Amino acid sequence: MAAKQNFSSKIYVVASWCFAACGGLMFGYDIGISGGVTSMDDFLEKFFPRVYRRKLVAKEDNYCKYDDQYLQLFTSSLYLAALFASFGAGKACTILGRRLTIRIASSLFIIAAVISGAAPNLGVLILGRILFGIGVGFGNESVPLFLSEVAPVRYRGGVNILFQLLVTVGILIANIINYFTSTMHRHGWRISLGLAGAPALILFIGSFIIVETPTSLIERSREADGRKALQKIRGVSDVEEEFQQIKEACEAAKQIKHPYKELMKTSSIPMVLISIIIQIFQQFTGINAVMFYAPILFQTVGFKNNASLLSSVITGLINVISTTVSVVLVDKVGRRKLLLQACVQMFISMVVVAVILILYLKPTGSLNKGLAMGVVVFVCLFVMSFAWSWGPMGWLIPSEIFPVETRTAGFALAVSTNMLFTFVIAQGFLSMLCLMKAYSFIFFAGWILVMGLFTMFFIPETKGIPIDAMMERVWKKHIFWSKFMPKDGGKNGVMA
Repeated sequence: MAAKQNFSSKIYVVASWCFAACGGLMFGYDIGISGGVTSMDDFLEKFFPRVYRRKLVAKEDNYCKYDDQYLQLFTSSLYLAALFASFGAGKACTILGRRLTIRIASSLFIIAAVISGAAPNLGVLILGRILFGIGVGFGNESVPLFLSEVAPVRYRGGVNILFQLLVTVGILIANIINYFTSTMHRHGWRISLGLAGAPALILFIGSFIIVETPTSLIERSREADGRKALQKIRGVSDVEEEFQQIKEACEAAKQIKHPYKELMKTSSIPMVLISIIIQIFQQFTGINAVMFYAPILFQTVGFKNNASLLSSVITGLINVISTTVSVVLVDKVGRRKLLLQACVQMFISMVVVAVILILYLKPTGSLNKGLAMGVVVFVCLFVMSFAWSWGPMGWLIPSEIFPVETRTAGFALAVSTNMLFTFVIAQGFLSMLCLMKAYSFIFFAGWILVMGLFTMFFIPETKGIPIDAMMERVWKKHIFWSKFMPKDGGKNGVMA
């Protein structure tokens, strides 16, 4: 670029990244809050009395005392709603733009927080969760796209991971709030759920401050505004080369009238498969089983209620610190190395937790203090490796590998897949824990082994490559995926 970016422009750009990334804070808070609330006696007594009575029975099976489909529905209903909302969110991003879609997401979340915090019965509580889910669907679609499109290519990985970093901060804040509200008899859970509106309010305010992405403006035929937005976020007046690149990509995208149909073409198969498979793998690491139900898991191995919540706070803190590692390293060492290293560490951690539980945790009673602390340590090692790899990469890679003509549709497909399998894990983990007991962790370890092999052979490196150059520099040169690419000058349906 011809001119240096001025200081005030840098401040504005960084502030825009941070405000938008608060969509992750909103999402993370909800992940963290649900597990803590479902371990609170006052909450269980009001909405799930059968689980509460079972919890009080001293000789109840450790692995089965929280097995209740309605209790799991409290957590999972959000993700089922987000699954369907993500498709509408993809359309909203295209028609309304990324910024307005972010504003809609935060508004829905604020309404849901009020309803959930004031819920008089289970039906209203679930309604609040569904509204949370629609907000999550819109937020998780629009925020990563926004961050990918406004970030300079050399910082794109780190900027996009701000979303995941704020997810981990949200989880940590939720765990801390749960720790304190658990001692507020009768209504502590209401405070926990109601405070979900706080990060949403920050995002709502931020949606009036951030600039719309140049790509979104240009694809909606607002070229002059797109040029101004690009100059603003780059902090220089000479943006002609990047502007023309975006304009050409958007003009090509306008030829595509049905982007979801375009995803069915041969040349889209690599991006679609990788986006879907990464989302499935992200959930089948077992991370959300751990994060949703961490307090319950730690109670299962012998911690008392407050101690289990405190252990969750420690886990959440490690989650945040480890995600910052990814922000620093992703554009230096690349995506693949982080994914592969994490597979090794997660596999070992899951196997060790499984072995401890299989050998020493009986259906009744609990682990001794040393073994219980061992479980916490290896859960933390598991969370640590996930946080700098599969957590952020699950959002980063799908947001950067699609061409502009199918980007919102492709990313909507990725988000909906994530929500579907998050729903499956949230709805099924406590039942799986009851049925498979400690072998549940062997199940997740098996998936992690498969993930490592898939990454080694099929996930390409995208570090330092402009989004609109992925086709030429990544897919057409990959030893396997190049088979799906069109011949030069050919159509999408013609394989090389």
